[in-house]
Amino acid sequence: MSHAQLVRDFLEALESGEQGEALARFWSDDVRTVTHPNLVAPRGGSSDRAAMVAASVAGAGLLAGQRFHVLDVLEAGDAVVVRLDWTGELAVDAGSWPAGTVLHARVAQFVTVADGRIARLETYDCYDPVEV
Repeated sequence: MSHAQLVRDFLEALESGEQGEALARFWSDDVRTVTHPNLVAPRGGSSDRAAMVAASVAGAGLLAGQRFHVLDVLEAGDAVVVRLDWTGELAVDAGSWPAGTVLHARVAQFVTVADGRIARLETYDCYDPVEV
């Protein structure tokens, strides 16, 4: 399987609601994710595999559903760059956003693959303003 297909399969698994250890099948044991500051994570952050597993479970409870519309994928060696539109609907109230609020972000992700698994995922999420 190509690295680009691995990333597409990962996004499809997220969209279908896969979470926890089931989702972790895509990640290397020493995977890291880096999230740059955005509307949802104003300080950004970095997570290891355990934190990613926990976040996938928490995120599944937060969202009624999500969609990834992949616009571009570029594969070069062990690197995959993905440009996509993401839409998610809140299942529960989150801060000042009530359940049912729809979030939309334009996303660029830089993924490094090692031994057929995602070893690093760096994401730049640009959210549209949310009107409540």
